[in-house]
This record gives sequence, C-alpha cells and structure tokens, in this order.
Amino acid sequence: MRALLVDSSAPGRLRLGTAPDPEPAPHQALIRVTATSLNYGEVAFGLDSAADGTVLGWDAAGIVERAAADGSGPAPGTPVTTLMPGGAWAELRAVDTGLIGVAPAGADPADLATVPVAGATALRTLHRVGPLLGRTVLVTGATGGVGRYTVQLARAAGAHVIASTGAPERNGALLRRLGAHEVVGSPKESPRPVDGVIDLVGGPQLVEAYEALGPGGTLVAAGHSAGEGETFPFGALFGDQDRHDRSLVTFMLLACTGLDRDLTWLAHRVAAGELDPGITWRGGWRDAADAVDALLAGRLHGKAVLAFDD
Repeated sequence: MRALLVDSSAPGRLRLGTAPDPEPAPHQALIRVTATSLNYGEVAFGLDSAADGTVLGWDAAGIVERAAADGSGPAPGTPVTTLMPGGAWAELRAVDTGLIGVAPAGADPADLATVPVAGATALRTLHRVGPLLGRTVLVTGATGGVGRYTVQLARAAGAHVIASTGAPERNGALLRRLGAHEVVGSPKESPRPVDGVIDLVGGPQLVEAYEALGPGGTLVAAGHSAGEGETFPFGALFGDQDRHDRSLVTFMLLACTGLDRDLTWLAHRVAAGELDPGITWRGGWRDAADAVDALLAGRLHGKAVLAFDD
C-alpha cells in the first residue's frame, strides 16, 4: 500500500512510499483511508522521535474495507472516521472497532478527518468540566483545531465562552463566529472567576488560566504547545480568597471509553453543518511537507487535511 513514511533525509521528514498492508486483529476493522488530518503533536514531536519507515497519524476518514472478525463494528462499505495512535498516513489502516465512528453517507471525508483527535478531545475535556449550562468556560489556544471545536461545543452546551488567542485583533471575528462571547489576548485578561478552563497551551498560560478559576472550578490540561514547564508562585494553591476546591486535571484521549459513540455523534454534527471542522489547509499526500512546514512555523491555525489522490 502507499503510505507517508518517516524519512529523516526528506523535506518535512516525510516521503510517499510503500509499506506492508496491515493485518487487523479480530477486534479491528480494515479501513481504506480517503483523508487524514495532521495534528501539531505528531508533527512537532512524532516526526523527530519515530524511526525511518514508520507510518504515523492518528486521524483518518475512510471506508470499511473489511469488517472485524469478531463481529463488532460497522459493515464493509460504511463511511467512517477513525482514531488510533498511528497508521493513519496510509491507504489502509487497522482500527479497533471501539475507536471507529460511523458517518452519514455522502459526508466530506476531509471534514470527517478532523473529528477524531480535535473533536473528541474537545468533547471529553468539556465533559470533565461538568454541566456547562449557565457556566463560564475559558479556552486557551482557541484558534487551533481542538480549540475551535471546544469553543463551538461549549457554546452549544449553554456556556458563556471566553476564547484566548495570541492575536485577538486578527482572530477575534473568527472566534466570535464560532461561538465565543469574549476574545482575550491571554488568560490574565479574562474576566474572573471562571468555572472551567480547557488549556491547550501549557506553560505560563496554564498558570495564568488556573488563577482565573473560581471556587469549585476545574482546569483540564489537554495541550502543551508552549513546550515549557509550569511554575506556580507561592500561594497559587492556597484555598482562601475564593480559591476553595479548585482542580487541575490531566487528560489523555485514549484513556477514555465509549469513543465510538462520541466519534459517531461528532461525525453527524459535522456532516450536518452544525460544527465547523476548521480546515485551513488542504492538499494531496505529495504536499505533506508543505503542511508540516506551515504547522511548525506557526502559519497554520485550524486543521491541515491530506486527501489521497488516485
């Protein structure tokens, strides 16, 4: 099968080549991939740490080529969106049926390819905050793929949404269109207190965002694009001065159960036009190096999608 292979000598550390077809386990379906989306972590960290010849990629949309041998999951010919820690950047991938979302017929594969990591992370981090109706939620790194989905889902759930972005003058109109009530340049500019924070940046911004929490508030640390550690000043973890019972929790998508249901729900919302997938770059698989360069240089906000050409 054709695949994007890690190649330390190639532009963007990727080249289009061939790899052996995957052999699905009994609980896995074989998926013919039609589109994949790139995630910043895969590009910024995965390419440097993977051996040459590796097929990376978490997100892929496609069609079920062969159903799981154990009878679970969708039937052959079903359009799906899929999540696995690797193997998405290829024509075929084997996927656990618990990580497959069924999509409606005719849905755009490029849109579906944005759903797994970005959409499911947004949905599950908001679940961790708790009921959102009438509450205030701050989203840092709001213009990225996860951030855009988070803003939309929080607004749809009835939250007052504050979006934090490094360039509010450039991104404010977009974030308001997606559902943000307020747009700020950093968490310290956010009106306080907030009931929940979805932090997608880490580093000093996480510390600032934690300070914005009111009593009983929860910060979910779901992204680390800053590449910096978090240093809390003395007193930041005191419980006085309306800081009682605040929580900081970590998050790992694949530790969640029931993701097939989430992926199916999100796929239908995207296909119906109720959620904007946030695609800001499209290309073929031979253009992967351009997408990698744009992501690493910070020129690309939202999602980059590659579609297999014939």
